[in-house]
Amino acid sequence: MKLKKIVLRKMKMEFKTPFEVSFGRMKDKSFIAVEVHGREHVGYGDCSAFAHPFYNEETTTTAWHIIEDFLAPLLFSQEEIKHPEEVYSLFEHIRRNKMAKAALDCAVWDLYAKEQNIPLAKALGGIKDKVETGVSIGIQATADDLLRVIDQHLAEGYRRVKVKIKPGKDINYLAAVRKQFGDIMLMADANSAYTLKDIDLFKELDDLNLLMIEQPLSHDDIVDHAKLQAVMKTRICLDESIHSVDDARHAIELGSTKTINIKVARVGGLTAAKKIHDLCQSYNIPVWCGGMLDTGIARAHNVAVSSLPNYQFPGDVPASNRYWKQDLTTPELIIDQNAMIEVPQKPGIGFVPVPELMDAFTFEKKEIFR
Repeated sequence: MKLKKIVLRKMKMEFKTPFEVSFGRMKDKSFIAVEVHGREHVGYGDCSAFAHPFYNEETTTTAWHIIEDFLAPLLFSQEEIKHPEEVYSLFEHIRRNKMAKAALDCAVWDLYAKEQNIPLAKALGGIKDKVETGVSIGIQATADDLLRVIDQHLAEGYRRVKVKIKPGKDINYLAAVRKQFGDIMLMADANSAYTLKDIDLFKELDDLNLLMIEQPLSHDDIVDHAKLQAVMKTRICLDESIHSVDDARHAIELGSTKTINIKVARVGGLTAAKKIHDLCQSYNIPVWCGGMLDTGIARAHNVAVSSLPNYQFPGDVPASNRYWKQDLTTPELIIDQNAMIEVPQKPGIGFVPVPELMDAFTFEKKEIFR
């Protein structure tokens, strides 16, 4: 691949309804879209960093700076990139800034698949024609509100339900879901809202037969999670704690987790996601694909990587109409009656950004040439 230019876009899209997690409530999402232009094709990536450093240390402002001043020049320093995995090595000496890296890494993977005239899933080594998805539900004002929202999503075909929790809106909410809906595939996501002082609460949650509890303790912890997993039968899933293959290995060897949520954005792109997938598979640790309230571009990359064999749980890869008043890609991503998504068979990501919508949602644009 000979890269001609990189286009950066600062964009903003409104959610259909506000989304609340343990650290805040969001009405819209600011993000960066990336285009990597080759001779005849364009690869698309999406930087999932938020406007504020609540999920991790990155923001849209810092990511723009890192991409423009460091990562893009590194890409252009190569006369030719023969395979997308070279980008992982090229960026390796730049510490952290995983979401900035992921935006370009994913765009190069898309460009490569298009130039090879194969679907991105095939380029990654995926084996599935369909992947199962679940729904992630933000913190609701009351337990009754949560039940109504879950009922709506079950009617849409979703089978796995992930409920965001925080202190005061946890055991009573989840117990109400179990009472109302019986043995549905139910999990909880704490987004680091608890400590080991909450051990009695976790023992109560243990009785609810949850699929897993995602990131209950500190965002950068693996030691306390090992202590918690040792006294729980419920599977602990790590999310924010895992940024690299070594993080995943350390957590597995310590006994801190029984599954890992691999967010492509959080770990630095598709190559890193593949490496973590392969490591977990060697330890017989199943994984699944998390999301970052994604647009159609990032969601397309998530669908592709979810086709790898060790993605064994439904991912946070919802339909196009889940979050957005209007998404920016075509065709719309839909789920069937079994909450399955067809893996695109067209070259690259299989979805096309709509130029008019890209321009409508863009409030700053920069072209970077070799």
